[in-house]
Amino acid sequence: MRTLKRKIAVAAAAAVVTAGISAVTYNASAAEAPSIQPPAGLSLLGMFVVGDGTQTYTCAGGKFADPSVPEARLYDGANRKIHHFGGPSWQSEADGSLVTAAKVYASPVPGAIPELLLEVKSHSGQGMLSTVTHIQRMNTWGGVAPATACTDGEKVSVPYKANYLFWGN
Repeated sequence: MRTLKRKIAVAAAAAVVTAGISAVTYNASAAEAPSIQPPAGLSLLGMFVVGDGTQTYTCAGGKFADPSVPEARLYDGANRKIHHFGGPSWQSEADGSLVTAAKVYASPVPGAIPELLLEVKSHSGQGMLSTVTHIQRMNTWGGVAPATACTDGEKVSVPYKANYLFWGN
């Protein structure tokens, strides 16, 4: 019975966090790594997880190296979907709004692609992404280029998972 009560309490807490996510505003604290945090005062516009994603690397000079090209489908709890692809770009599958962004900071993650803070450089269309100014890639898993030798021009796609947080005004 105690375990059931604990599970219910955890589920209720998760529901409250999910329901209130659009009202969250970021404020920096000394305990956080400042380099991958968005500028203070921005609101969290959405949290998405990678359902299926790959980072594709091209062999140059006998090794797979950066930059990689992403290809992923992102999902949130409200059944919103985003297509993430080269550019890097993110496009809402519901309304077609599109952003491209550039890396501002990276934080290494052992055995995975780095966590990132990206700044939006261009917007296209009206919709859920039209007010996004920054994107965080957090909680990364996998996606690292193979360390094996390769033939120049050869491509390899490596599965990855991550959470993407979209920030804006």
